[in-house]
Amino acid sequence: MTHPVGLSSKFLTSASSLAECPQDSMPEVAFIGRSNSGKSSCLNRISGSKSLARVSKTPGRTQLINFFNTSLNGRLVDLPGYGYARVSKQKQAEWGHTVDQYLQERTNLVGLVLIIDSRHDPQPLDQEMLTWCRSQHIPLLVLLNKVDKATQRERTLCLRAVQELLADYKQANVIMFSAKSGKGSSAVLQQIHAWFGSAASQ
Repeated sequence: MTHPVGLSSKFLTSASSLAECPQDSMPEVAFIGRSNSGKSSCLNRISGSKSLARVSKTPGRTQLINFFNTSLNGRLVDLPGYGYARVSKQKQAEWGHTVDQYLQERTNLVGLVLIIDSRHDPQPLDQEMLTWCRSQHIPLLVLLNKVDKATQRERTLCLRAVQELLADYKQANVIMFSAKSGKGSSAVLQQIHAWFGSAASQ
């Protein structure tokens, strides 16, 4: 089975605050998730690059908002992961403030990709993020990652829990995904194309 080659993407810049983000109207699709959800690996799979986003065995390495230009007249954005216990509470608060500002005030944002480990039910912070996105009507794509490592029961329970949280949320979709095998990549790319396309037509 062949997998999509991904978006042609290139690192643009990093920002530690909303003020440092690129000052233009380029549409952006942001990626967010727990620090151990495999977010960087998902970005690399979708972009067709093994080194676009920094992958580390130590969670919590993404400490800035990282921007990547794509070939679709839009950007991918890697947001700092949340829920990493070994980071100081002060640092967690700083990351949280930066991410909150981006999600609430960044007018470039046209879609959000939330990464969840399919081997477990959504954790409290995942649930908070899902609930908040629903309240803000943010176009959302949830990737249940690591399905290659999850049992059928684990995948089913995780999917059911997420679907319950997203009931009647018409702007949200859920995809079974594997950064390792590429499962679900085509569907993710189609959604990103659609988000960028809708932004361009407005």
